[in-house]
Amino acid sequence: MKTIEKLLDWGGTKKDILFLVLGGIALLNSMFSVLSLPFNSAWITVVLCGIPIILEAIVGLVTAFDIKADVLVSLALLASLGIGEYFAAGEIAFIMQLGGLLEELTVARARAGIEKLVHLTPQTARIIIGDTIKTILVDQVKEGDILQVQPGGTVPVDGVILSGQTSINQAVITGESLPVDKTVGDEVLSGTVNQYGAFEMKALKVGKDSSIQRMIQLVQSADAGKAKIVGLADRWATWIVVVALLAAAITWLVTAEIIRAVTILVVFCPCALVLATPTAIMAAIGNATKHGFLVREGDALERLSKVHRIAFDKTGTLTYGTPAVIAVETAGSKVTRDTLYALAASVEMMSEHPLGKAVVNGYRQESGSFPIRPEKFIMQPGLGVEGECDGHTVIAGNRKLMELNHISLSEEMSETVDRYLLQGCTIIYTAVNGEFAGFIVLSDTLREESADMIRRLKDIGVEPVLLTGDHENAARTMAKRLGITDCHTECLPEDKLNWIDLYEKQHEPVCMIGDGINDAPALKKAMVGIAMGGVGSDIAIDAADIVLVDDEVKELPHLLMLSRRMMVTIRCNLTFSMFLNFVAIILAITGVLNPVVGALVHNAGSVLVIVNSAVLLRWKKTYR
Repeated sequence: MKTIEKLLDWGGTKKDILFLVLGGIALLNSMFSVLSLPFNSAWITVVLCGIPIILEAIVGLVTAFDIKADVLVSLALLASLGIGEYFAAGEIAFIMQLGGLLEELTVARARAGIEKLVHLTPQTARIIIGDTIKTILVDQVKEGDILQVQPGGTVPVDGVILSGQTSINQAVITGESLPVDKTVGDEVLSGTVNQYGAFEMKALKVGKDSSIQRMIQLVQSADAGKAKIVGLADRWATWIVVVALLAAAITWLVTAEIIRAVTILVVFCPCALVLATPTAIMAAIGNATKHGFLVREGDALERLSKVHRIAFDKTGTLTYGTPAVIAVETAGSKVTRDTLYALAASVEMMSEHPLGKAVVNGYRQESGSFPIRPEKFIMQPGLGVEGECDGHTVIAGNRKLMELNHISLSEEMSETVDRYLLQGCTIIYTAVNGEFAGFIVLSDTLREESADMIRRLKDIGVEPVLLTGDHENAARTMAKRLGITDCHTECLPEDKLNWIDLYEKQHEPVCMIGDGINDAPALKKAMVGIAMGGVGSDIAIDAADIVLVDDEVKELPHLLMLSRRMMVTIRCNLTFSMFLNFVAIILAITGVLNPVVGALVHNAGSVLVIVNSAVLLRWKKTYR
């Protein structure tokens, strides 16, 4: 049996193409008798294209008693040979193999975009051992190893930069078109490309845990055969095989014409029916991949087509998930805005706090330069920082730090602060030389595409919902800016589960989109879970049905419309294939079709189904 399976697998697509070319030439010679042979040249086609079908049918019957399309095709082929219809037998074998090759190419093309990830996986790494650098296989890298990445090189594993500065092209993982500046302490991901300077890094996630490998694992888990509607088509195919045998036997007994029975076997074969669903699913998966989605199961797209609501986590999903400076307010004319910003950035330069880093990054983006390194620096855990910069004593932190240093705010400044706090912003109060100088306002900022994406969701009849753990002021401010009216704040993981359960009890299936560990239960509970792959936690990604690789939520409406279009394509394929079978059977029973024409009609249906599914690869909804 293993020998047979090896024969079936030998050569892959190239072998199939070669056999089809030789089989096609042999069929043409059988039809036009260009080259005289001691036997009908259609036998060449039968051997090259038909034997693999017969062997596969035998393997299925013997190993799993799998009565499917190949069994009926084999019977039709053998019956045609038995009555001397060699050309019909060759034609059946040729067109069946052609249909199979077209399906294989469709599936391969659908997966091509994501399988490129495999080729982007680096094969070697430069490990630093003492004073020497040695090149090793990536599989040999261990967590904690110190590696060197050269300019133009690919980052071998996930890790953190220990020394050096550079820019990294992260397009393969995040979809960002521009390189991202990286320096000491920044994380780098496997598969991304080092654009400029060499740097040293510490390996943190290796092997299957690295970013590129996790994405490949998601790709490999995509399986069109898991969709419920595929199972339905398979069950129909099994029964059709049984009915076909009965119909052929009865027709033979009634008419005493075996050619009609053979034709029934040929046209009754449910290939188009079996191809109808998986080809559409795989083409849709390929389309989704080109738009930044990794679909783990074809069933996920089927379920997504039924969704009425999309529930969003706020932070990291509708927003960037990192604080950013949105305003700098001064308390008078003694210190200008630019000076206040520069001094605050200088004293925060030595801080490890995310808010401090946000201030430094904001200043760098605005001014185009690094802040001045402070002469003195003191960290006040839970309060803020203090330091001396450019001859000034600077204090930056929370309101309590100001109170401890006996620094007060005017009534006017307090009112201004309150307005920002009501919007859910975070405030860094700043004092210069013992006097309150102003404050810096930070907030999680909306993704540029979020508002337009929400509008497009509403246009296609999907209602957005905000399920967030943020406090009410911040969440409702964001919801109002996005036009989301259904907003639930301060949600614990169990609260998100309860809201999803409530909607689904009201017959409103929910798709949940999140990025954090706290979203994992909701991602599992929802009819479809979508995780943010770029910033999302490993647990969230594992819990999701679909992963958004580049974190650009603007493509969500396309994914929803694609899932609906996929289901329309499947229904059209199923309807067409059943109608074609029904008409062909009537014509075969009445003797209108012979085995040769029957094979053409039947297999033309299979090809049309595959072509119709392949249209999904390039399908895109046009929006206003």
